[in-house]
Amino acid sequence: MNHRNVYMDYNATTPIHPEVKKVMIESLDIFGNGSSMHGYGREAGMLIEKARNQIAHLINADPSEIIFTAGGSESDNTVLKYVSCQNASCSSKGCCTRCDKNEIITTPIEHPAILETVKFLKESGINTKFMKVDSTGLVDPEELYDLITDKTAMVSVMAANNEIGTLQDIKRIAQICHEKGVLFHTDAVQAIGKIPIDVKAMGIDYLSMSGHKIYAPKGIGILYAKKGAPYCPFVHGGHQEAGRRAGTMNTTGIVSLGKAAELAEQELEAESARLLALRNKLKAGIIATIPDIKINGNQEHTLPNTLNVSFTGAEGESILLYLDLEGIAVSTGSACSTGSLEPSHVLMATGVDAELAHGSIRFSLGRENTEEDIDYVLEKLPPIIEKIRKMSTVYKKGETK
Repeated sequence: MNHRNVYMDYNATTPIHPEVKKVMIESLDIFGNGSSMHGYGREAGMLIEKARNQIAHLINADPSEIIFTAGGSESDNTVLKYVSCQNASCSSKGCCTRCDKNEIITTPIEHPAILETVKFLKESGINTKFMKVDSTGLVDPEELYDLITDKTAMVSVMAANNEIGTLQDIKRIAQICHEKGVLFHTDAVQAIGKIPIDVKAMGIDYLSMSGHKIYAPKGIGILYAKKGAPYCPFVHGGHQEAGRRAGTMNTTGIVSLGKAAELAEQELEAESARLLALRNKLKAGIIATIPDIKINGNQEHTLPNTLNVSFTGAEGESILLYLDLEGIAVSTGSACSTGSLEPSHVLMATGVDAELAHGSIRFSLGRENTEEDIDYVLEKLPPIIEKIRKMSTVYKKGETK
């Protein structure tokens, strides 16, 4: 088989969709400030509002509930820092019953945009509780009944895990939060465009989304904030986004995201089924040809495009580099953790030991992957694992549990 270039790191970022690229280039000529009242500004403003509607339609929101941001990390920070913001505001006024709401509940497998933010918030007196996850990365929503107290301001649980693909029961989690009078946020960066998301049916108060995960450019995202949900701006300045996010509107990014959202809605059902078939073929092929492996994540409640595998006796970065030499791009976990010598916090939270976690590879598929790509990976991967294991001083056949 000839050398191929195979990209299987779509959870890290996606190439720009050809149709998105087309509207992106066209929008470069629309240079007016979307907040200006003259014709140039109105022209840009109309494109921005069209995109707002396209995105709202994808997640069944009202357009007024869509706030444009620079991406998922900003959206996550905005939501969580509201808890600190509202406490500071209450304290400055001297009396407010909400001042006692100084607690956030989340999970240990969240994206660093959540985990690092709650770590930062501890310095301003915000406490954090973590829900437990099982060996597949699933939380038990019923645990919230015991965790939520009168101090709890917000619960934040990701819809889909970026490393292992596990899907949470967001609707049930939101329902329990509302029964307890607590706000609910979900980081849906990896879920949008891969599985159906309906903010109204699921009872979501806040949702984060990033453009470059759905074939739009980097540097654009949205925060969905349910009408009536409390809100504190993260970026202060001008009056843009009804005073909720200052800064001149990124017309090109917004238009691109709008088109990507429209295409995602059109293609979701067929593309999800296609990717699931490819993922299952890859999974079956790896199981059949490589011994001593562990498939990570929940195999029933999972993203259709994500497969995370641990290879006993083979270090993840070595696997990645050998595959790269064959033109195959994969990941050892979250792209935001690249360069870290620590094992995946997600795998560690699910009970995978550190050594096995270091030997994990994430295959995340996308719109350009084909069956031939899967065949190519299944041709190249087994001899690579065998080669690395032969060089290992610790690998013993049959050790994987």
